[in-house]
Amino acid sequence: MTIDRVVALYETWGRHTYDEELTQLDHGLQTAALAAADGADEALVVAALLHDVGHLLALERGDRGPAPDEDLHHEAVGAKFLGDVFGPEVTAPIALHVRAKRYRCAVDPEYHEGLSDGSRASLVRQGGPLSAEEAAAFERVPGFADAVALRGWDDGGKVDGLEVPGFGAYLPLLERVRARPEGSRR
Repeated sequence: MTIDRVVALYETWGRHTYDEELTQLDHGLQTAALAAADGADEALVVAALLHDVGHLLALERGDRGPAPDEDLHHEAVGAKFLGDVFGPEVTAPIALHVRAKRYRCAVDPEYHEGLSDGSRASLVRQGGPLSAEEAAAFERVPGFADAVALRGWDDGGKVDGLEVPGFGAYLPLLERVRARPEGSRR
């Protein structure tokens, strides 16, 4: 797996929608722009850009969307797929961003009211808000804060027609952040 493979996924499938009115590409670009505007580190900006790559993999497989009660676990699929190219500083927030939504719904009832229709529908498929015990356990997971931050940008990155930098603007960042062999990481 290479960065070129990731780019090809977005070029081929990024114009499709998935649970939202916005295209996957536009959603990823907006989410990354929000992360960058908030001063997130480079790895977290990459995670924001690629957080829904699991949806693109589902489209590539021919899945046109989940059945009403089916969770395709796009967060786990995407994190695993990206693990050959990026380290855990990118893949962990991706793997946790759905649980972060479930967490935020559990600890802040107003948060649920602000979710898009697509996020509300997927929340049901994903198990609904965490229980109090699950929420407390999630707060102790390494990377919890990054996942919650990613979730906020994810929720904000759903504005039709918002102009943000294109995917090409992130290519140097993807190269800088990609996993290096042990011992050569910067």
